[in-house]
Amino acid sequence: MRLSFQEHLTGSIDCGFLAAHPQGGGCEGGNLAVDVLIAEDEPSILESLDFILRRAGWSIQSVTDGEAALSAVRRLQPRIVVLDVMLPKRSGFEVLKQIRSDSVTRELPVLVLTAKGQAQDRRTAEELGADSFITKPYANVDVVNEVRRLLGEELAQ
Repeated sequence: MRLSFQEHLTGSIDCGFLAAHPQGGGCEGGNLAVDVLIAEDEPSILESLDFILRRAGWSIQSVTDGEAALSAVRRLQPRIVVLDVMLPKRSGFEVLKQIRSDSVTRELPVLVLTAKGQAQDRRTAEELGADSFITKPYANVDVVNEVRRLLGEELAQ
């Protein structure tokens, strides 16, 4: 399934088509159903994550700041969030804290992805309820396998 650039950004496509498409997700509450929400502000990393996760078969939406991440979590109801720690407007830690404090999103799997590989960042992410933590630079297969594991899907070989 190929989305136009505008459809990719807005999610405004025919829900009937999506529901009938095997990997297209569907629509919930009038919104495009999304497998993975990526919150990453570095364009090259965002493009890479988008490519590898789409290639693995998931529907993707992305945002580039913490406020947009919180809005998208509520609006899109993704199956998982891949969350960078260093985001403009609100840090990934602030986003994670808000996700965990909301009864609607509390159980949403969150994979924290950051260039900061310091032990303190890992501890903070774990204390705030991150489900997993991967440090950049990362191997593509590690990201795909971690998303699969958190979604309860079979791991790639």
